[in-house]
Amino acid sequence: MSIISDILAFNRQFVANKEYEPYRTTRFPNKKVVVISCMDTRLIELLPKAMNLKNGDAKFIKNAGAIVMQPFGNVMRSIIVAIYEMNAEEVIVVGHRQCGMTGLNSEAIVEKMKQRGIPAQTFRTLTHSGIDLHRWLTGFANVEDGVANSVRIIRNHPLLPANVQVHGMIIDPETGGLELIQKES
Repeated sequence: MSIISDILAFNRQFVANKEYEPYRTTRFPNKKVVVISCMDTRLIELLPKAMNLKNGDAKFIKNAGAIVMQPFGNVMRSIIVAIYEMNAEEVIVVGHRQCGMTGLNSEAIVEKMKQRGIPAQTFRTLTHSGIDLHRWLTGFANVEDGVANSVRIIRNHPLLPANVQVHGMIIDPETGGLELIQKES
């Protein structure tokens, strides 16, 4: 049985037993906050608990490293939508200790792509199309700099209203301890 079969079997029971009831909420975040965090599995339940956020309190955006790479990319679009359509008033970027994006080796990832069957022609096509895979697969030297850079991109966005506050934090994935990042962004 595949994982998708397991998920669907469980879901049929979940719906039939109305186990969704405790999770009902509106699409508007109760605490008017957007949280950008890493997709690390250790943070799925720990991060909201450590921040005292319950279902319906916040909009969560997750990606590798909690990185905002482009001012007009998908993450920033989600932030802008949350602000203007969901009434969010604060944005918090939360990185974490022992993040896999720290010192990410793009060469090693490209090599793994080749080993898993991505043909050399695909890499040539991407290069000739102006795609810099090594830049795209870059993480950060340390989590503090990664969070500070993402905060800087958000704060300096031309469509960010002046009244929206943007913060950076780091969570310890073992204890849930949070640190506020005070680097100038």
